[in-house]
Amino acid sequence: MTPLVGISCCSLQFGVFGMPKHAASDTYVRATDHLVGAVPVLIPANGDKADIDTLLRRLDGIILTGSRSNVHPSLYGGPPHAEGTSEDLMRDNVTLPLIRAAVAQRVPLLAICRGFQELNTALGGTLHQRLQDLPGRLDHSTPMQPSARIRQGKAHRVRITPGNWLHRLAGTGEIAVNSLHNQGIDRLAPRLVADAVAPDGTIEAVHVAGAAGFAVGVQWHPEYDFETDAVSRGIFELFGEALRERIDRTAAAAD
Repeated sequence: MTPLVGISCCSLQFGVFGMPKHAASDTYVRATDHLVGAVPVLIPANGDKADIDTLLRRLDGIILTGSRSNVHPSLYGGPPHAEGTSEDLMRDNVTLPLIRAAVAQRVPLLAICRGFQELNTALGGTLHQRLQDLPGRLDHSTPMQPSARIRQGKAHRVRITPGNWLHRLAGTGEIAVNSLHNQGIDRLAPRLVADAVAPDGTIEAVHVAGAAGFAVGVQWHPEYDFETDAVSRGIFELFGEALRERIDRTAAAAD
């Protein structure tokens, strides 16, 4: 049976009249099609109208996507955002309860960039709003370059903790990653384990400690270069393996 993978959407306004739409980047759909071997299903940012239980009964895995918007500070006790900061409470009100339920129900979860920050928030952590404003931190924000190759290119290296899922995948203690974010983890959620850090100490990869299912997150964007980068490709392949293991386990339990 082909897995179904839910891909989180943002609530955005498009077109001349600013009509509200639900959107996710094609890069996540392509990675799901080409690497995960699953059918991508877009999860709308419909706030408290989202039926989390039905979604998780039907879906075999969840990808939490990146976005230009920030997780709302009220959800982790942070100060109000600076004027002009993009927010998306409709998305927050779907993804945070979805994360908690997916972890509890052993539904494989891959959290990327904003999704990584949502994972930390949903499980009780806090966020920095603008890493580039903090003393001693790198500027992790998106390079304002028209060239996608430059925007999405490797920006810095991360040091991987020996023995974890990422270390086993990469086969090395250090890899280069892209960097396109303002927010970052401040206080790590109690259930999360840091698996990689940037040179400035910013946490870049995590897993949920004690989770019965696959539940990991990365701060960078592996969907941008999975065709050329072995680690990026491997992250999606691991996620795909977790989906099929869950399907097999569910089928065996039903026999």
